[in-house]
Amino acid sequence: MAEPAIELVGIDKRFGPVHANKDINLVVEDGTIHGIVGENGAGKSTLMSILYGFYHADKGEIKVAGKPVTIHTPNDAIAAGIGMVHQHFMLVENFTVLENVILGVEGGRLLKGGEDRARAQLKKLAEDYDLDVDPDALIEDLPVGLQQRVEILKALTRGAETLILDEPTGVLTPAEADHLFRILGQLKAQGKTIILITHKLREIMAITDRVSVMRRGEMVATLQTARTDPEEIAELMVGRRVLLEVDKGPAKPGAERLRVEGLTVVDEWGVARVDNVSFSVRDGEIVGIAGVSGNGQSELMEALSGIRKAKSGRIVLNGETIDPVHEADPAKMRQRGMGHVPEDRHHLGLVLPFEESENIILGYHRRDAYGKGFNLDPDLVRADARRMNEKFDVRPANEKLKTANFSGGNQQKIVLAREMDGEPAMLLVGQPTRGVDIGAIEFIHKQLIALRDRGKAVLLVSVELDEIRSLADRVLVMFAGRIVGEVPPETDEGDIGLLMAGVTQKEAAE
Repeated sequence: MAEPAIELVGIDKRFGPVHANKDINLVVEDGTIHGIVGENGAGKSTLMSILYGFYHADKGEIKVAGKPVTIHTPNDAIAAGIGMVHQHFMLVENFTVLENVILGVEGGRLLKGGEDRARAQLKKLAEDYDLDVDPDALIEDLPVGLQQRVEILKALTRGAETLILDEPTGVLTPAEADHLFRILGQLKAQGKTIILITHKLREIMAITDRVSVMRRGEMVATLQTARTDPEEIAELMVGRRVLLEVDKGPAKPGAERLRVEGLTVVDEWGVARVDNVSFSVRDGEIVGIAGVSGNGQSELMEALSGIRKAKSGRIVLNGETIDPVHEADPAKMRQRGMGHVPEDRHHLGLVLPFEESENIILGYHRRDAYGKGFNLDPDLVRADARRMNEKFDVRPANEKLKTANFSGGNQQKIVLAREMDGEPAMLLVGQPTRGVDIGAIEFIHKQLIALRDRGKAVLLVSVELDEIRSLADRVLVMFAGRIVGEVPPETDEGDIGLLMAGVTQKEAAE
């Protein structure tokens, strides 16, 4: 039998009091696709960072093709035949594909020889693995699917035999994700080994040969994918049974709560990020906006919440007309009954050095329940924080803890608690489960459905198409700043994917 491509033996890593990896053993067979899953903080990213040389283990051994290796830096990993494609691409946007591929391995003072060799390599890789990308194209002009191919090409041109991919489909349309899976299948057929980190269990089931499950820094199981199912994997990840399907009844839409008419938002360069968008949301329904990240969803939510001024258009909330050009103000929108869970909780949703109790009332701190005038009563604030911690299952339930010390999932629960506890008539939710583990996802989905069932209106933006289809009662699709279609959530994923790629319903029919 061939030696394993990668073997990790007794890997242990601490960051101060945090025991991130606890005596981890992992065997990745040569020429396979091996999935690694786990909740936030389970230790999977730390483990892969050790394998790729970002961190060094406190103890343990790494073997590549049966031979012990020492990996202190990414250069050591590359020399050992290990490449990594990061969730956030490491590309220079105003460089060409070719320049990015040779960056760091230019081949001496005269670049011509290195460029010629890289160009020949790219041509061969395109033929072998269906990784065709114009070597002279600027990265900034390429869609994200092609940018990801460039990252894979960078690793392969450096001789990678084992390729680590971290959440590779988070920015892809369904069609782009399918194409990526075909590429990974071809890499596997040519003898390459793939390690896939993902929270999407459907992807694990579709493409991996084996899957390893981590929980709280420990490796709890490695299974043959064909002999398991998503329910078993989820239970191993969380330590209890998890409801993977969203349990909801039919919507009972009521009166119109929000109407948007001809909304246009431009950026600082005068480019229209939201282009003449119109739609409405009614009480008792969730309207989902699907689309690949960067197609105007963020700017739309910021304009509706008052964070960003629009260029033109009209917003009608609770029957009151609001001028988004001159009256954009988050405090006023909040007073009119609009809650907002922003996409970026760190930059727009939380002040990380603040105590949790301070964050959980942020924006609502002038309420009489917290004190009189400008004076906040810390005891009242902390008592209400304890109540919301219990209601929204925030862990640890420590209202005095700095918000930076909570996990991503619990930081998200803090934002949700703040924005949902007051029962807003209209709730804007951006990427509600981004970076959130499967147990917290289940909880957040239940909270959103319960809010809808209490007759509230919800506008949901998510790049997770499964999430949109599970939660939404109507789905709007955005592409290049425009709404290009409205479909029911049961619409075929491929048809929604075409709209996300800019192919209109009429064009698809033709």
